[in-house]
Amino acid sequence: MLLDGAHLLAEALDAGIEVTDVAIANGASDRPELSALRRRVPHAVLASDLVIAAMSPARSPSGVVALARRPVEGTSGMFSRGTPLVVIAADVQDPGNFGALLRSAEAGGATGVIATASGADPFGWKALRGAMGSAFRLPVARVPDGAAAVALARSHELRIAAAIGRGGTSMSEADLTGPLALVVGSEGGGLSDALVASADVRVTIPMTPPVESLNVSVATALLVFEARRQRARH
Repeated sequence: MLLDGAHLLAEALDAGIEVTDVAIANGASDRPELSALRRRVPHAVLASDLVIAAMSPARSPSGVVALARRPVEGTSGMFSRGTPLVVIAADVQDPGNFGALLRSAEAGGATGVIATASGADPFGWKALRGAMGSAFRLPVARVPDGAAAVALARSHELRIAAAIGRGGTSMSEADLTGPLALVVGSEGGGLSDALVASADVRVTIPMTPPVESLNVSVATALLVFEARRQRARH
């Protein structure tokens, strides 16, 4: 996987990710954060700004680009850490949104994220940048589709809460305690009727008209932190 930026490289190193190649721009090598990284990664090489620009997918290269081994995808720890709170991201397409979703999930105390194969790659460079290190620490699994994700959660005795735009139980009134999987849908279409029908509870985030929907990462953050609030009272 490609890591763009000093912060993301440092997060990967802190998480024990194997970093295989690092290139640092000549013009940026004296910056304190990059000097520290050079000490941690002695095999890092210096390269011209033009070479770094060619290597980096970002419009404004940060001065450091690295390649690292992808974390092992899987459910290790996802269902066994405390009271499980798992986010199921069904067909979330935008990698930046997916990265922000991962960040919100970790910040709110989720124990893992299950993504569908048709959605964004959790370890693509843009998703990694949005996650800001959360992808290295939070268990992430990928399954073929939303039905498989729900089946996996049910096999571990989790209740299923589907996030819907309107008509569900207000999130403050829904029971989000106990072992739970929160299912959020794609940016445009949301959740399929079949996934909504398969849920134990349908949850809606109250919004002031005329706003009808939220970015999927924002919606995930609100739901995860509401679950955190409810769990803190028990």
